[in-house]
Amino acid sequence: MNGLQRFEQRLEQAISGVFAKAFRSAVQPVEIAAALQRECDNNAQILSRQRRLVPNEFHVELARVDLDRIVGLGPALVRELEEQLQDHADAQGYVFTGPIAIGFEEGGDLTTGRFRIRSKAAAEVIDNDPRTRSRPSHATLEVNGSRHPLRPPGLVVGRGAEADLRINDPGVSRRHLELAVSPDGVEAVDLGSTNGIIVDGSKVRRARLRDGAVVRIGNTEMTVHIEGGRDDAGGWNV
Repeated sequence: MNGLQRFEQRLEQAISGVFAKAFRSAVQPVEIAAALQRECDNNAQILSRQRRLVPNEFHVELARVDLDRIVGLGPALVRELEEQLQDHADAQGYVFTGPIAIGFEEGGDLTTGRFRIRSKAAAEVIDNDPRTRSRPSHATLEVNGSRHPLRPPGLVVGRGAEADLRINDPGVSRRHLELAVSPDGVEAVDLGSTNGIIVDGSKVRRARLRDGAVVRIGNTEMTVHIEGGRDDAGGWNV
């Protein structure tokens, strides 16, 4: 019995017979499981001889009738899909940058029985900054859906335990960059990283950041938000 057959068997047991009645002519959960595996296979990035980075965040789009049936199965389906995907990753030597997340949503252009998957590698983010969070901040850094205050003199972003903001991304160096904060604004400074930093599409060693600037390190994108934007002199009152 292969992995997908085991998945189907476990799912049927988990949902007590509802499975067979609900999915005769619609999208089959085993089809979604197989597609999630292919999504990993097709997007694997080589890290080393035995390790490859794959997406860990998945959005499954379905027609409304299929979406209602899938959601109706409850959390058991998501748990089984996550377990099946982890088993596949272990067998293939795949590495996730964070916990697996699988969500379902409507695809307005899809017909019954059709679905598609969008995915990305979303690194786990750990805030190690010991400074108090009680003071208001005029600037924040958004990473994978979470926001982190930017206060003078700034913070170091990297993969190592010594970084103020840790990002579990194999393309990020232990101390990758500093986001320096001063009355003049926010500046990104490369700390001698292996892969460098990209600001708004251009590779730089050092760059002043505007409100809405996108900084990419490794496989991770971060957005800088500055309250009120920048004044005519390019400054910002901290």
